[in-house]
Amino acid sequence: MTIQRMFACLLLATGLFFPPPLQAEEVAQSELKPIQLFTVPNYCEGVVFDHQGRGYVSHKRDITQFTLDGKHHVWATTGAPNGHKIMADGTHLVCDASQHAVLHLSATGEMLKPASSACGGVALRGPNDLSLDTEQGGFYFTDPGGSSDKNPIGTVHYVDRAGHTSLIDTELAFPNGIVLLPGGKKLLVAESKKNRILAYEVLAPGKVGERTVFANLPKKDEAAGQVDNQPDGICLDAQGNLYVAHYGMRQVQVLNPQGKLIARYAGGNLTTSNVAFGGPELNQLFVTGGLGQESGGGGLFRLDVNTKGLLILPARK
Repeated sequence: MTIQRMFACLLLATGLFFPPPLQAEEVAQSELKPIQLFTVPNYCEGVVFDHQGRGYVSHKRDITQFTLDGKHHVWATTGAPNGHKIMADGTHLVCDASQHAVLHLSATGEMLKPASSACGGVALRGPNDLSLDTEQGGFYFTDPGGSSDKNPIGTVHYVDRAGHTSLIDTELAFPNGIVLLPGGKKLLVAESKKNRILAYEVLAPGKVGERTVFANLPKKDEAAGQVDNQPDGICLDAQGNLYVAHYGMRQVQVLNPQGKLIARYAGGNLTTSNVAFGGPELNQLFVTGGLGQESGGGGLFRLDVNTKGLLILPARK
């Protein structure tokens, strides 16, 4: 606690005035405990739910399908699956770095023609995560392949309903989680190696304005056992708050629509990787990652946040 806040609390006790609201860095971690549904042999990510309420997580070479009671089985093997979304026709889009593509899978997991494998005649390096543009029938995706803080070659792309891939932004230090806000006018991207969330005004489908910094995120606390501070997967609730899987911090952090940190939740995994709302009332947050470092096993955890999530799932055709 800061000296200023201790002084404020003392004055409050005497009835002189109310203290100012918590600053972002002082937001306390919620006491809500994550519930482990199951584990997989490897670090996992890419959690998503289909029209029937079945969930999917990506880990190493496989995609595992699960139900809310924790029952699960391998649904498909693609190579290195990551970000994952479900289309209106029930087919699946999956980012796969080993395939250097955004894959297109049938509703039962069979490989179809890739949704994107190149941009402007240049092969993709390693797509990571994606967000559907439900109103326009396209999608945005990140490609951090080969990028780092010292080699910022990461890119963001858009694929329109005709299947054409265009470049949105480049020279990013590992672009990762991505989400398009309702109405399609704002795009948020996690830039992992700079520990921040970027924002873009969407001028038209696949065309954006200059990048701005939506939020700089808290840094790791090694004394608390945190090993890194890289924002990974992101999602939204119905109020427009952004939920960030903060890799290496064993946390999910929540930012309000203005980019201010308003909550922290224990994520279960140390290397928290991705988040998605699910459950019958869409008020449960599902969290993936690695129980330890990425070389170890991974777990799927549930947080009963009792906050309704934003559904980004096209209606079935």
